[in-house]
Amino acid sequence: MTLSFGRPFLAIPGPSVMPDRVLAVMHRPGPNIYEGELVEMMPDLIEGLRGVARTRHDVAIYIANGHGVWEAALANVLSEGDKVLSLCTGRFGHGWNEIAEALGIEVQVEEFGMRAPVDPDRVEAALRADKDHKIRAVLMTHVDTSTSILNDVAAVRAAIDAVQHPALIMADCIASMGCDRFEMDAWGVDVALAASQKGLMVPPGVGFVFFNDKAIAARARLGRVSRYWDWTDRANPEVFYQYFAGTAPTHHLYGLKEALTMIHEEGGMEAVWNRHAHLARAVWAAFETWSQDGPLELNVANPAHRSCAVTSIRIGAPHGTMLRRWTEEKTGVTLGIGLGMDSEEDPNADGFFRLGHMGHLNAPMVMGALSSIQSGLIALDIPHGDGALDAAARVIAEA
Repeated sequence: MTLSFGRPFLAIPGPSVMPDRVLAVMHRPGPNIYEGELVEMMPDLIEGLRGVARTRHDVAIYIANGHGVWEAALANVLSEGDKVLSLCTGRFGHGWNEIAEALGIEVQVEEFGMRAPVDPDRVEAALRADKDHKIRAVLMTHVDTSTSILNDVAAVRAAIDAVQHPALIMADCIASMGCDRFEMDAWGVDVALAASQKGLMVPPGVGFVFFNDKAIAARARLGRVSRYWDWTDRANPEVFYQYFAGTAPTHHLYGLKEALTMIHEEGGMEAVWNRHAHLARAVWAAFETWSQDGPLELNVANPAHRSCAVTSIRIGAPHGTMLRRWTEEKTGVTLGIGLGMDSEEDPNADGFFRLGHMGHLNAPMVMGALSSIQSGLIALDIPHGDGALDAAARVIAEA
């Protein structure tokens, strides 16, 4: 028997649940891409994106996923032979490194492991040792989706400033933007990356690179940039097609405009961040209670270092895979795999899973996912502490 019939719940950390309103506005015939509604809505859409990133600076839109905007960001400020300092707290920092190395960029890695955030003191020491200022940029992931680690971007900016190093700070906000507090201008971020499929609640396929005047100056020193990746015309188009270096992602734009409208109607980013933070605390309360007995353990021990968009869980092989399959088959809740969490002891990451709580999310969705997880723990006879759902409900009640 299965109780999964009905509306499935995709509780992975991206792509996230798409609102009915977003899906509805995308369900339409193709529009005119030369004049009319689509062209006229772009200024408001750009302003909406700036509001999400908390910046007055430029944004370039790409028909690409997160890997695409990794490359776009690098291609606009770095040349072959340039050097970057990469701060890694999980799988996705290394993924960005791989893109950089493929472009001929030298990567100096500061590794912080799978359970701890970036240490600003180590960043300061690495930059202090760079006497000749060969490091042109510091790459960091605001939230690593594999480990659920939340890094302190402002503290890294302070470390750069403490040694008066000229390096750019480039922040991957693909998992965090629209979920965890991010203040591009206030925190001194030079380049920030985002994508459509997580906090912005739109199908995968569109990415964003936000960049300030310092990044524009870095672009100006380059001999050349790929015509497609070059952000110059995209951010300051004279005609509509220059936004996208060709045909626009028409239906994604309609969906994105609706998603930005929903963010505005909720009360703006402060309200969105508060909702994510409160729901995340409910999730953590449940997992902390389950972890009091049995193998389940939050990957990030300190709540201050946890993302409000995703929670990574250690539960021991083969429980992670067993639980994921049970909840999907029996209750219709799809949990995230232990991406990037494999080790010699657990090469298939069977001992991990992730719960996404980002974007279009409310209290009954969170409580439903937690109830399904508890049902799976019971059905699979995985030891766990009692009272997790009550603990989560108490947090919800505080709202």
